[in-house]
Amino acid sequence: MTAVPLVPPAVVLGAVVLSVGLLERRARGPAARRFFGSPAAALGLGLLLFFGLLALLAPLVAPYRPAAQIDIVGLQNRPPSWHYLLGTDLFGRDVFSRLVYGGRVSLGIGILATLVSVSLGGAVGAAAGYFRRATDAVLMRLVDVGLAVPKIFIVLVAVALGRPLTPVPLALLLGLTGWFATSRLVRAEVLSLREREFVEAARALGARPWRVIARHVLPGAAAVLVVSAALSVANMMLLEAGLSFIGAGVQPPVASWGNMIADARDVLATAPWTSLFPGLAITGVVLALHAVSDGLREALDPQARRGPPASVAGERS
Repeated sequence: MTAVPLVPPAVVLGAVVLSVGLLERRARGPAARRFFGSPAAALGLGLLLFFGLLALLAPLVAPYRPAAQIDIVGLQNRPPSWHYLLGTDLFGRDVFSRLVYGGRVSLGIGILATLVSVSLGGAVGAAAGYFRRATDAVLMRLVDVGLAVPKIFIVLVAVALGRPLTPVPLALLLGLTGWFATSRLVRAEVLSLREREFVEAARALGARPWRVIARHVLPGAAAVLVVSAALSVANMMLLEAGLSFIGAGVQPPVASWGNMIADARDVLATAPWTSLFPGLAITGVVLALHAVSDGLREALDPQARRGPPASVAGERS
């Protein structure tokens, strides 16, 4: 018997379209108008809201549990139909249900890893740019070493030395090894901000260095952090998908978009839908994140369209 979801996907899609339309109509302030003035950014935001709501409402949207084998013999590799929207896989599991629950894992790993990497990168970059001299030299040399070592190599070593990682430790590991580029961007911004009058005034009033950084410097670098975070989520999701595909990431029976593609690699010719839809989900979310990051960059920094000043561009390189 076919299960019926409590909340059809069409309802989620309609709610997203309505929400984006209301946000666009009620956009106030030049930054919001610049963001919604970009069709790509508005479309990307809608796509992210759609997948985010599907993930949050997974128990209501998905008709089956992600590991439920409905009929391992009779429903093996069934193509998409009215009863099974995206078909079934090799083990008779509903692809749509696994896609929805897998979004929880893939998006969750990307967001958690980004929170860790942006927090560390922002703190290190702010310290290096504000204190300069020896602090800057030591921290930036450590960053250079981190950038020289591929993240996937570190993760593979960690997996080889222990057991396969569950989603939360995997996200923490990705975050702890993914903050180096963010720290260089924040450092370049802080080097410019520390010479501004409001920062000098705070120092003249006797504010402690970390108070100046937290209250005056980092808020000025918020645009860089927000754009970097959006791109970082995309990069973390791609890395998780690659690791899961080779068996070093999220392990079955937990569903993620990466291991869904891995499970379907032997039936690409006979059941292409089992890998097509998770691949399209990864592609759509990554493209949406890039579109949103570009929209945020133009909205928060109007000069970004003309490119950064030569001095800042030199620091970022």
